[in-house]
Amino acid sequence: MLQQSNTPENDWISTRLLLALIGVLLGLIALAFIAIVAMVSGLSVTSLAGRIFNALFAVNSVQALWYVTRAAGIIAYLLLWLATAWGLAVSSKIFDPWLQGAFTYDFHQFLSLLAIGFVVLHVLVLLADRYLPFSLAAILVPFVAPYRPLWVGVGIIGFYLMLLVSVTFYMRRRIGMKAFRTIHMLSYATFAFAALHGLTAGTDSPLPVTQLMYAGTLLVIVFLTVYRIAMSLMSKQPQKLVQRTKEVVSHS
Repeated sequence: MLQQSNTPENDWISTRLLLALIGVLLGLIALAFIAIVAMVSGLSVTSLAGRIFNALFAVNSVQALWYVTRAAGIIAYLLLWLATAWGLAVSSKIFDPWLQGAFTYDFHQFLSLLAIGFVVLHVLVLLADRYLPFSLAAILVPFVAPYRPLWVGVGIIGFYLMLLVSVTFYMRRRIGMKAFRTIHMLSYATFAFAALHGLTAGTDSPLPVTQLMYAGTLLVIVFLTVYRIAMSLMSKQPQKLVQRTKEVVSHS
């Protein structure tokens, strides 16, 4: 009977499964704890969870939700930047000497999905916010928001592009690598739209630390893009030299 080889890729898959099981177990323990406390106190689970959440984060105040949506937006932008930078580094094979290809690809996908999660949080909190309320149409349809409609619309389009790029992770075999890479080029537009949205619609944009964040992240993306183009051109030079040598030999 053949035994499955204990390759690094198999070890990585086993580690992911173990971490997932640990996360599920911790979540079930937390839910069980809340349910037990609710039964003892005579409160409903939702009422108890609401009281705990309010005690921790003061979500019943008008400003609290506005702080949450601002923080979620900044975190979403940083995660999108990291996903974009990681994708450029992976395609440039910067991590090849140290990290496995399966890990770098999965981590890139994980960062993209995490960024989407924080964008969803950023958007959903706006629906419940009383400081600057948004309607469902205002967060789904570009350029109709009551607050800076042009730049909020740019952010909405950027989110749709992010969803499109992320979906291709799961459709790579069906659409083919050429289409996958072509659609993935929209990552540049996604990042650009997110940066424009944050700079022009974010209330924290005038702060020097926020401007420094946007400038630093933009410079990193520019550097990695130039590096990728340079490495691509350098890799094509030996191929052209070999092709010319074959042509010379064939004509001689």
